[in-house]
Amino acid sequence: MPEQPQQPRERILVIKLGALGDFIQALGPMKAIRAHHPGAHITLFTTRPYAGFGKECGYFDSVILDHKPKWYQPRSWLALRAMLNQGRFTRVYDLQNNDRTAFYLKLFSPKPEWVGAAKGASHRNNSPERTAGHAFDGHVQTLALAGVQNVAIDRLEWMQGTPDKFPALQPPYVLLVPGCAPSRPEKRWPREQYAALAQGLIADGLQPVLIGTQDEAETNQFIVNSCAGCLNLTGETALRDIVSLARGAMGTIGNDTGPIHLIAATGCRTLALFSGHSNAIKHTPQGAHASIMQVPNLQDLSAKDVLTRFRSSSSPP
Repeated sequence: MPEQPQQPRERILVIKLGALGDFIQALGPMKAIRAHHPGAHITLFTTRPYAGFGKECGYFDSVILDHKPKWYQPRSWLALRAMLNQGRFTRVYDLQNNDRTAFYLKLFSPKPEWVGAAKGASHRNNSPERTAGHAFDGHVQTLALAGVQNVAIDRLEWMQGTPDKFPALQPPYVLLVPGCAPSRPEKRWPREQYAALAQGLIADGLQPVLIGTQDEAETNQFIVNSCAGCLNLTGETALRDIVSLARGAMGTIGNDTGPIHLIAATGCRTLALFSGHSNAIKHTPQGAHASIMQVPNLQDLSAKDVLTRFRSSSSPP
């Protein structure tokens, strides 16, 4: 009996360019896409900061980079068009859904099935509800149009840090995230309040552990100088280390910033501090034990109130 010819593998492209919090919340939808297409060759199209996630998570067979050509770089646009068409993709899941990725649809010839918000998409979600709420909920709505179900927050079990990397860690401990984008000072709770919060945590028998990049070095050093019992890990934590620390923490308190979304996804008890400049409907961290405190001006939020709220919140099982 002659052998039956093998069916060509389905070729899927998933687009997600950034930013950190948005990417973290798109990992659950990515996992669901993989489950929906178990035999497909799935490629992630992303930017350089998130290529490592795409390679490590196990949901993709390959990763390609978007260098985001400018309008005056015709050779770069031609190269991008060639790369996308050489992939012979049969379906594209657009998890970015902005003007740039809508234009990318026009670069394909022939056009693949397209799941997203772009005009001309075969599975188009142009419902106002897609952008009215949280981005994660918008992904759930859009993927349902293509039959992708069981979309949940990815708890990042695949991401492993080095457990013994920080010998000065003394459980039980609480992570503090005093930073945020330097361009958004209105989203920063005052460092003096973080110092007072750290003192309260120590009084409760908890070690405050400060994380952040060099942008937070001065702020975190101020907190350490004000509260000698803190552990300062500024500049020492890769993203996988933050995940590992979150798994062992009694909880996390921090500003509305990317690492908070990373921590919340693990299931760590997370309290995010929002000013009136943050949209809680759209940007609340997603996780089984994530919550927020929001006031119009973070200058008016006291350490006592934050500590009281943290004490009263339920701990993860």
